[in-house]
Amino acid sequence: MKQKKFLRSLALFGASALVLSGCATGEDSGAFKACAVSDEGSWNDKSFNESVYDGLVQAEDELGVEIYALESVSVDDIKPNLQAMVDSNCDLIVGVGFNSDVPVDELAAANPDLNFVAVDGSNFGELANKKPINYNMEESSYLVGYAAAEVSESKILGTFGGEKFGTVTVFMDGFVNGAKAWGADNGVEVTVLGWDPATQEGDFAGDGTGAGFAPNNANSKAIALTQANAGADFIFPVGGDQFGATLEAFKELGIDGKMAGVDKDIALTSPEYADFIVTSAEKRMTNAIFAIIKDLTEGKAFSAEAYIGTLANGGTGISPFYDFDSQISEETKTRLAEIEAGIISGEISAKG
Repeated sequence: MKQKKFLRSLALFGASALVLSGCATGEDSGAFKACAVSDEGSWNDKSFNESVYDGLVQAEDELGVEIYALESVSVDDIKPNLQAMVDSNCDLIVGVGFNSDVPVDELAAANPDLNFVAVDGSNFGELANKKPINYNMEESSYLVGYAAAEVSESKILGTFGGEKFGTVTVFMDGFVNGAKAWGADNGVEVTVLGWDPATQEGDFAGDGTGAGFAPNNANSKAIALTQANAGADFIFPVGGDQFGATLEAFKELGIDGKMAGVDKDIALTSPEYADFIVTSAEKRMTNAIFAIIKDLTEGKAFSAEAYIGTLANGGTGISPFYDFDSQISEETKTRLAEIEAGIISGEISAKG
């Protein structure tokens, strides 16, 4: 496995050494410089930060670009880390996550000659040098919810978020709507705890500061315990790596619980959870980051047009069922394929 070459945050290193240490020499090699700043947490978060970093590494391996990656220990680190990338005159600067959106806007406006990408970004088309990357995660999450309802024995499911951000609740919307769709198709009442798509109210591990995305947040276990005590035997935690906390809750209660992963194929990337992960709603950021860098290295003009990952373009999708494949009936597999086609065609709305 390639050793990851990233640094922590401005709080830990001086700015002059921050960008250049461990990634390249201080001299300008003339190579394309692809730079990224993580959202709160590490590049090893087994979630969206790591997916972006994997796109950088793929570009380094296949395209020969230089990569620079800074971790943000807290939200307060994000803008200084982005500024360090500006100071290094990167050819592309990627800010990861909702918390990066405003700092990216500010720095893109102040540096019109530099190109920025905002993962989970907004302000579509307002800045010629900022490209938002977003995902219709309700689409794949709908498929996850449908499958989860079949696997659940109690037909009581749960979900919770790290923080109440739109980029989080969109997963929860799809999951609830998909689970309810399975119930309607099969004439069975399905209950989903932790989120109401109609009122947009539910359970979150954080306090609005981003703390809810800390790996295996203590609040996540408390929420999972509450939901499992109420009968949930399948939980969809949407907050980065909250799978260990959820699993601890199941084990503490003696429940044979199951989960769905988010962002990456969690059963594959975190094999310690594979026995409990039925599938995952994948946010395929690796593909988008690599494609954007590849276009630029091939001389294509930077485009501020938003990239929207969908089922149709492969930007999102569900992971294989692996060892749970036998628990998904052939009828349901056929129906999942029909639902996916219906979402792509517009005949089915994953938003409910």
